[in-house]
Amino acid sequence: METKIFELRDSATFIAIVAINMNPDNEKQQFLLRRSGYACDGVPTVLVTRIDGSGKSYYDPYDWNDRTFTIAHDYIIKQWNRLNDGDVVDVEYILGERKEKKVSEAFNAPY
Repeated sequence: METKIFELRDSATFIAIVAINMNPDNEKQQFLLRRSGYACDGVPTVLVTRIDGSGKSYYDPYDWNDRTFTIAHDYIIKQWNRLNDGDVVDVEYILGERKEKKVSEAFNAPY
């Protein structure tokens, strides 16, 4: 399984999230993932949750019933191989509401 962390952004929104591609790296993972209902077919099946552990986690983007998470989660699945740790997933940019993607707050962090 591959894990990446992202800066999820939307209008007045900053959420640190973790995304896990639920495809196995070995037979033990494959057994447990398949027993849990994952296809394990190489196609990104991505579980997303908040890094701080609050809230819910889903592998289906449409289970969120929330604009920010639904759009971001769908984008993460489709762009999995192009995204890197720490990337900004900007919902306003994805939807064409902004012409430029937001810059990571890490560049302005005081620490």
